[in-house]
Amino acid sequence: MGEDSLKKRKRRDNAKEDGRSVQSQELQKTNLQKQANLFPGICMIVGTIIGSGIFVSPKSVLANVGAVGPCLTIWAACGIVATLGALCFAELGTMITKSGGEYPYLMEAFGPIPAFLFSWTSLLVTKPSSFAIICLSFAEYASAPFYPGCDPPQVVVKCLAAAAIVVITIVNSLSVKLGSYLQNFLTAAKLIIVTIIIVSGIVLLAQGKTENFKDSFKDSRVSISSIGLAFYNGLWAYDGWNQLNYITEELKNPYRNLPLSIIIGIPLVTVCYVLINISYFTVMTSTELLQSQAVAVTFGDRVLYPASWIVPLFVVFSTIGSANGTCFTAGRLVYVAGREGHMLKVLSYISVKRLTPAPAIIFYGAIAIIYIIPGDIDTLINYFSFAVWIFYGLTILALIVMRFTRKELRRPIRIPIIIPVIVILVSILLVLAPIISAPELAYLYCVLFILSGLIVYVLFVHCKFNWPQKISNPITMHLQMLLEVVPAEEATE
Repeated sequence: MGEDSLKKRKRRDNAKEDGRSVQSQELQKTNLQKQANLFPGICMIVGTIIGSGIFVSPKSVLANVGAVGPCLTIWAACGIVATLGALCFAELGTMITKSGGEYPYLMEAFGPIPAFLFSWTSLLVTKPSSFAIICLSFAEYASAPFYPGCDPPQVVVKCLAAAAIVVITIVNSLSVKLGSYLQNFLTAAKLIIVTIIIVSGIVLLAQGKTENFKDSFKDSRVSISSIGLAFYNGLWAYDGWNQLNYITEELKNPYRNLPLSIIIGIPLVTVCYVLINISYFTVMTSTELLQSQAVAVTFGDRVLYPASWIVPLFVVFSTIGSANGTCFTAGRLVYVAGREGHMLKVLSYISVKRLTPAPAIIFYGAIAIIYIIPGDIDTLINYFSFAVWIFYGLTILALIVMRFTRKELRRPIRIPIIIPVIVILVSILLVLAPIISAPELAYLYCVLFILSGLIVYVLFVHCKFNWPQKISNPITMHLQMLLEVVPAEEATE
């Protein structure tokens, strides 16, 4: 009897151990998976940066400086600034290996209020509206062949853009791998058209088409305000250089793959941008380029005819790839903000079956669809994009501050202090340049919107009134059952 009871006790202990093991495995499964290595990291950077901008409207840089030489110089300089900024983010990303981009860095350096203001501005304005604009651009190019000789109806464009947002949201909610594979494919597709344009330009240069480069600095309009605005527009085309920091928790070996992806990806984009602009100038004068509505399409009509249809097709691939990369990364910002209690708690939950931050991605897609409903939101994007550089500068300042306040943190990458100083000075210039050169009340409205986040923070985050929780708790419970999501396991440092 004693031996039998001993055996029973062992079986019970083994069962408990098995139960704890299964429970531990289940907890591990409710975290974001580390599925992205070096190549997907490079594709994420290249695929997110190269969107519709370089194919559709490089004329904004040319319009501010007025000549070919300064224009090409600005494009190269913008690549250098983006690389320097990304190197600062590489130190931050390997020092604080949390997803969410600027959010966790601002949280660590300055506390919850600047981090909340960043998430407040990014989640409700800059990122979803940017996502909407990219999808609207995709919709215009995708519908254009069906309406030759006239502009597509706005209803068609908006419905197609909304459909693109829904598809991208579903793909990224279903699987990290599926979203990553789609990004890899679309990045490869856009690199094909980039290669076609660059090779065509090199061939034309070899044939002696260099007349547009003679006296390339003649009639240039160079001043502090014009250079600032040219940088402003050029860096908008480079926007996305920090996107890999939004998925740090899903990177395999982030100490190696994050900085390598940056060092390889952004210089690759810079070389491509400069060579693409050189190719444009081989077939168009400055005046012709400024008059073109879609520069890449004009290039294709003159160089690739009768195969010029390739250009709008691959522009569609490029824009949808940029939209997919934006959704993939921005959903993680919503997730991290929800995890810190700065957004609805359900937004920090992970899908049990899919292991993705599905509620955060769905929320992001829904806000983006709302931005499609109004008319033209390009102006809104332009006014609020300068807010992005306020937070870029603040984040780089956080790097310098933590050199003194958080000396105990491990820094696998330690960049020279002059690099963040340069990026902070550039960010100050980019914020002040449009205000000084063309002051408008819209910039004041933007600042007021950012500061209005303080009221929301005090009421709902700091004071934590009971009545919002009474409303949100049953909503969270029903959404949790509907979406089959659970809280993520506490992140370990």
